[in-house]
Amino acid sequence: MDKDKEQAIARKGRHIGIVIAATMLFWLAMNLFVGPALELTTRHALLFDFAALAGFIYAGVNIFQLWRMRQDSQR
Repeated sequence: MDKDKEQAIARKGRHIGIVIAATMLFWLAMNLFVGPALELTTRHALLFDFAALAGFIYAGVNIFQLWRMRQDSQR
């Protein structure tokens, strides 16, 4: 495997990790601290849940792409 592909795989892995961590922190902050402090309704909480779900779906798609990159580089 050449060095450029290894770096691309490592970069994509770091990106995925950051997306997952940032999504989880955003979701926790909005549901545990910001939402109750601003007395937001459950409708707003559902909006934050859907935003987090979108972030996790994005991360899942990228994990699949990373897996495919690793499969292609092993051949």
